[in-house]
Amino acid sequence: MALEDKYISYRTYLVAVFIFLMAIAIAVKLTNIQWVDGDHYRHLAKERTVKNFVIPANKGNIYSADGSLLATSIPNYVIRFDAVAPKTEAFEKNIKSLSDSLSFVLRRSSSSIQNELRRARVHKSRYLLVAQDLSYTEYMKIKGFPLFNLGAYKGGIIVEQKTIREHPIGKIAERTIGYERKMPEGYSDGKGIEWAYSKYLNGKDGKILKQKIAKGQWKPIRDVNEVEPQDGYDVISTIDVYIQDIAHHALLKQLEEYQADHGCVVVMETKTGHIKAISNLGRANDGSYYETTNYAYAESHEPGSTFKLVDLMTILEDKVADTSTVYDSHGGEITYSGRKVRDSHEGGYGKISLARGFEVSSNTVMVQAVYNNYKNNPSKFVNHINSYGLNKKLGLIFKGEGAPFIPQPKDKNWSNLSLPWMAFGYGVSVTPLQTLTYYNAVANNGVMVKPQLVSEIKAWNKTIKKFNTEVINPRICSPETILKLKAVLANVVKKGTGSKLYSKDFPMAGKTGTAQANYATNGGKDKHYVSSFVGYFPADNPKYSCIVVVHKPNTANNDYYGADVAGPVFKRIAQKIYTDTPSTNVIKKLDGSIPKQDNDYNSYFVKNQKEYRYIPNVRGMSGMDAVALLENLGMKVKAVGVGKVKKQSIQAGQNIVKNSIILLELS
Repeated sequence: MALEDKYISYRTYLVAVFIFLMAIAIAVKLTNIQWVDGDHYRHLAKERTVKNFVIPANKGNIYSADGSLLATSIPNYVIRFDAVAPKTEAFEKNIKSLSDSLSFVLRRSSSSIQNELRRARVHKSRYLLVAQDLSYTEYMKIKGFPLFNLGAYKGGIIVEQKTIREHPIGKIAERTIGYERKMPEGYSDGKGIEWAYSKYLNGKDGKILKQKIAKGQWKPIRDVNEVEPQDGYDVISTIDVYIQDIAHHALLKQLEEYQADHGCVVVMETKTGHIKAISNLGRANDGSYYETTNYAYAESHEPGSTFKLVDLMTILEDKVADTSTVYDSHGGEITYSGRKVRDSHEGGYGKISLARGFEVSSNTVMVQAVYNNYKNNPSKFVNHINSYGLNKKLGLIFKGEGAPFIPQPKDKNWSNLSLPWMAFGYGVSVTPLQTLTYYNAVANNGVMVKPQLVSEIKAWNKTIKKFNTEVINPRICSPETILKLKAVLANVVKKGTGSKLYSKDFPMAGKTGTAQANYATNGGKDKHYVSSFVGYFPADNPKYSCIVVVHKPNTANNDYYGADVAGPVFKRIAQKIYTDTPSTNVIKKLDGSIPKQDNDYNSYFVKNQKEYRYIPNVRGMSGMDAVALLENLGMKVKAVGVGKVKKQSIQAGQNIVKNSIILLELS
């Protein structure tokens, strides 16, 4: 008995010691939490209940020179349904009317929608997709439907919003307008105006401090933001929507007719260098064409005969020959270092002047004129090319400019063939935009200006930055040379290789070009042609210069020459700009058709133009979205403040009056 009592006492002491040690451990831990790790845990608690939320800045719009909207940000909504949230009474009371309402918007039968909602209720689905890619108007309409109008907790509606970038004129000039996107690695990337001018368009995000409250909701701690968001600026491009539409469809028609691989066209204002239209179309596997690569800017290739203007300018400047100097075409074939130079016209042209040789694009005449005068000092010829700026990039702000190549006599790859081959546009490489800039200098009386795609940065009606015309070279050659060059370029169209384009009512000037590409690879089996035409109009008082380049046209009918393939695009653009009057502001789609409301939900501009007859309710929308929407409806908008629309001066439901002023108060 005594032994048993002793054993019980021993166990009691053991338990007491264990409890004592536990108490010490707890005390030590509490001390550590309070004093040693206190700051860490206090910071952690605050981080989980109080934190800064980003307030995204509204991105600026991109406009054309004529004020048309080229790119804008619009809210895009997804509606989901929490089938567990509504009470049974509310669900059964409203399910039929909700299904009927959704049927009208979603173009589905009411019974199928009701069955889907009931199945979600049975399976206790909390995230059923109801509708996506909704505009603000569609979202507001659905939000007011039976059951959903009870809100998230009683009606089960879940709303997800994101901002998407829309191009109201569709796919036209899409590559030039460009994009900006977040890469999986976390950095941003993009193309075109969107990326090049992103520092102006994006603005600066704001911050607001919020505290976590019941049901996982976050509530602002203060009435003011920690950092106010700064909306992005608008970018005004030099693009003219009407000229862009003409150029795009003129190029598209020719690419389809010749089943070409790809092509580009650029129309530039002579005096300013403003690019009024630029289209880059590549062929897809199904035979359709779409904007893919900026060929005009990025693709450096052998230009062929359009490079002969360099020959003529240099020869006239150095006065080593004149336009009247006579050359023998030698039956259309001459040989240099065992390699033959041939004219496209079999038998050559006999004995003709240098000017006539240029007009008919005689390879033998132009090569002789260069080789005979510069064979002993090729650097003199090449230095002229360098002075024209053709040996270096234009240096525009956009990514991906193609690098030119002009061989230099001091290069190790310089050979006896380099000089004669350069004379008819081989062994050199330039981009279409470089070639156009050079020809535009002739049209502009010797003043070479830098191509320009953006003219101004604006904040509402205030100019933030203006981009003036930049002169690359104030005098590319003498006025005497310019007059002679203009005369022969006009004669190319009147009585030379471009005579098919001639119109007595509308003078044009330019040069045809036909180059062989990939002629040295795979034994010549990959050889194809590059057809081009570059020039300006009207010839007597140039306002626009233009280049058209078509790669790999179908050669079945042997009409792959620049005058046949590229020339008609140039002529169509020139004549339409000056003889046609735009009868509509609706821009055609890639296939030439006018977008219809029933099946075109990609064009925000077209859809809203047809959908609204009355002033919409823009309260609650971000200021930028509201302005874009109302301006697309033909109204003049004045906004005061930043943030979302708090008040609108013309109430929703009133008839839209074009050019009327509506005042938005933002908060």
